[in-house]
Amino acid sequence: MSTTTAVTESDTGTAPPDNTGKRGRIWAIDALRGFALIAMATYHFSWDLEYFGYIDPGTVGAGGFKIYARLIASSFLFLAGIGLVLGHYPAFKPRAFAIRFAKIAAAALVITIATWFIFPDSFIFFGILHAIAAASLIGLIFLRLPAILTLAIAAAAFAAPDYLRSAVFDAPALWWVGLSETVPRSNDYVPLLPWLAPFLTGIAVARIALRFGWFEKLRSDGSARWKIALTTAGRHSLIIYLLHQPLLFALVYVFSLGFPAAKPDPVEATRVSCIASCSLQDPAAFCTTFCGCTLDKLMEENLFEPLNEGKIDVKTDERIARIAGQCTMDAQAKQ
Repeated sequence: MSTTTAVTESDTGTAPPDNTGKRGRIWAIDALRGFALIAMATYHFSWDLEYFGYIDPGTVGAGGFKIYARLIASSFLFLAGIGLVLGHYPAFKPRAFAIRFAKIAAAALVITIATWFIFPDSFIFFGILHAIAAASLIGLIFLRLPAILTLAIAAAAFAAPDYLRSAVFDAPALWWVGLSETVPRSNDYVPLLPWLAPFLTGIAVARIALRFGWFEKLRSDGSARWKIALTTAGRHSLIIYLLHQPLLFALVYVFSLGFPAAKPDPVEATRVSCIASCSLQDPAAFCTTFCGCTLDKLMEENLFEPLNEGKIDVKTDERIARIAGQCTMDAQAKQ
């Protein structure tokens, strides 16, 4: 999950000039961003609990948690699209845009480098920050296009992975596009397609809102305490995004030193993790059969324990490849 549109207070979350020439922040936009930050923190805290073994493996990557994560990512991108319009329509401000883009791009690079060292097998190479940075550049094209056309292209971007997937995009250099047939491993994978869709939708909605003066109704002082808390968080969301997960992760880690989680059954944990990973690109029924078959054969050939202890390289061991091939055919036959 990720960041925000209001990386600087001067170019996003700000209403257009009124008749007196004054500008004022739209408290509702900041509040929505603050609410999204809270949702993101709860998801990341759940991820941390799973990582340290306090909840079942695969929990946060499936079912309701998966939907929750997608809604959070969509909300940030949608608000980023709104922010781009509020900051740069009708007059584009190159300096303000460059500063905002540089901050987001730099933060994205920090996330990539940090996760490369901490989680080398699933580091974040194109997460929500990367998506917002890329979408912001593309969004400049749509600032003055008709809103209906922007919505149509947003719909096309949303549907693109269902119709345009190709092995051509399986090359790591093209994973950021989002059209690869194999979903790459990453702790936060938010490729351009379909995630450009909520960003463009935000642009279109903001253009419509400006036309009918809807933002003016939301431009209050936001003096209530709950408004102040949410809007303050919304105005500083980039720094909150960068700091909250390391802090939560550290807290759970320290807790685990004194109160370690009970060790789960390794066979069941592997089954759940296998199904969760497989379900990212294949039907649940296929994954259940495939993972069950794989575990059975690993146990039969006394390969499970060495594999679980890291003594077998799944990428190079021919026995693992053979078992995976057999179980794939068995699962396909039962479909």
